[in-house]
Amino acid sequence: GLCLLVLRLFIGVHVFLVSCALPDSVLRRFIVRVMCSVLGLFVRQSDPRLRDVNVRVYIANHVTQFDHNIINLLTSCNTPALNGAPGFICWSRGFMELGVTGSRAELVDSLKVYSSHRGNPPLLLFPEEAATNGRAGLLRFSSWPFSILDVVQPVALQVQRPLITVSVADSSWITELLWTFFVPFTVYQVRWMPSVPRRAEELSEDFALRVQELLAMELGVVSTRLTAADKTEHMKRLRHTSLLPFAPGRCPGQSLAARPRMPSSLTGVAPEDVRITAMAQRVKEVLPHVPLEVIRIDLAQTNCVDTTIANLLEGRVPFFPESKEAGTDLPAPSTSQAAAASGIQGSVAMPSSKPATKQFAKSPVERHLSLQERKRALYDYARR
Repeated sequence: GLCLLVLRLFIGVHVFLVSCALPDSVLRRFIVRVMCSVLGLFVRQSDPRLRDVNVRVYIANHVTQFDHNIINLLTSCNTPALNGAPGFICWSRGFMELGVTGSRAELVDSLKVYSSHRGNPPLLLFPEEAATNGRAGLLRFSSWPFSILDVVQPVALQVQRPLITVSVADSSWITELLWTFFVPFTVYQVRWMPSVPRRAEELSEDFALRVQELLAMELGVVSTRLTAADKTEHMKRLRHTSLLPFAPGRCPGQSLAARPRMPSSLTGVAPEDVRITAMAQRVKEVLPHVPLEVIRIDLAQTNCVDTTIANLLEGRVPFFPESKEAGTDLPAPSTSQAAAASGIQGSVAMPSSKPATKQFAKSPVERHLSLQERKRALYDYARR
């Protein structure tokens, strides 16, 4: 892999120079496609006759950072740069710079003006606005690409690669390029689908949803309602979890000798279930209002009492609080534990002038203060 990487870096420079020197034509696309096969990039297309020469907008699913370069090897098309600063990097990656830095409405107007000139190549747009691995589902299509023209042509794109996954979330295009040069080959399968016209009085959102369903059926994946913003939020949560001082499945300072003891009433049960049950009882003593099943599910993932307590206190694990009558399957806490629990309730209710109530506070300030007081009291007891 390292030998291929070093060799293909030198060959990639020649491919870039050739693609810049030759004008856009069938000959240039053929030469660059052959040179890309040396780089390990193989492009296959099915039903090329379905490609409509009169269509001005191509709609494709987004798998890698180089999807527009691959489809550009088959036909002449341009992809506008939506993210990133314009400049040499943007131009060298094959994006089209429109000089529009405002809203999407200004971008749509510029693309309408671009498409009105018949001499310009067609547009290749990715309504998902974020790359996925293409194996589970499609992100929800944005509606703005479908407000440019009334006829679009879907393009189904699938990518296969041995040993290494095709697309990794939150990775840069440079990382993806290096992995592409490292692995033996990467196969891009492009399938042209029949053009889809807009129905009479059909909104852009409905038009986008209809094309998304057609592409999902062609790819054999699920058409989801998750957006690119949802993916960004998910990646932020993953980064936040990775930066926590404890990792899932490991408690800081916990040794093998510090595992909870096995109650005598649980003999004959699997050791793993016994250990999870004993740990769940410890969490239940600290957080009596949390359902036991929620505690067990989180402990099966974290394998740590402190981590589960922190997850429940920070709100990373959703649950509905239990009433006092619930949790009868747990042994009664000791006198000291009951006194400590009552001390928690007293410390929670003491800073507030109003009595503790189960009703939802009307003021956001009161809700925030109540939450912070409860969290602080539970943290203090957990530390003790």
